[in-house]
Amino acid sequence: MRRIIDFDCAGDLLTGTLDEAAGTTGLLIVSGGNEIRSGAYAGQAMLAGLFATMDYPVFRYDRRGIGDSEGVNSGFDGSAADIAAAAAAFRESAPHIARVVAFGNCDAATALSLFHADVAIDALILANPWVIENAPDEASTPPTSAAVRARYWNRLKNPRSVVDLFTGKINLRKLAGGLVKAAQADKPSGLAERLAEALASSTLPATLLIADRDTTAMAFMSAWNSVTFSAVKTRPDVTLHSCATASHSFADAPAKAWLTDKILGVMSTN
Repeated sequence: MRRIIDFDCAGDLLTGTLDEAAGTTGLLIVSGGNEIRSGAYAGQAMLAGLFATMDYPVFRYDRRGIGDSEGVNSGFDGSAADIAAAAAAFRESAPHIARVVAFGNCDAATALSLFHADVAIDALILANPWVIENAPDEASTPPTSAAVRARYWNRLKNPRSVVDLFTGKINLRKLAGGLVKAAQADKPSGLAERLAEALASSTLPATLLIADRDTTAMAFMSAWNSVTFSAVKTRPDVTLHSCATASHSFADAPAKAWLTDKILGVMSTN
């Protein structure tokens, strides 16, 4: 059964959706960007329904200023109180739950990493964490060097690109600029450093899920492969898994099945 749950967050009324089930492990879904709780193309709603059929209660919600919730939208960096209130509302509306796993994609994964210490949750699933200083919906965010390298590599593998080069269809000035950008190493952002520090000091197990051809994920992996995340990598309860997809939300059928399997693996672990 799916029902609507209203709950308080710092004086604002937030709206959540509970997919009920009898299991004692629940899934808290935190939306990324400015998405409402149903997710892109209702992907999170479908994920919730699927896990409820497997006996896992699932709670989704709109943070302040988004969708059906009151208040001012302060972005992911101002969502600590929203996450804590949602976790508390989840446990109150499903009191039989003994363990809560929190899942977030993009800046929701980053928010969970930064703010989980004061939230009543027991494990983290972090998909394609956002580590670029600009907000994820700002069109002015420049591509990372990792993304530029991936784009050029894909073009080099296409024989048509060679024809385009010799027939003048490729702008040589832009090509030169792109090659310079591709040759540069991405310096981990301040946000990446904050995320790494939070995960290094965390006491919760964390599973990182990466769409390996997604530009947001490429930026994260550039930081992950630097010294910034060295302390996180020493934690035996932090694991990273990659999926061969360019879909940021794991929307294609193989990626969707992969995501479901990885989440299920965490949910079924005691």
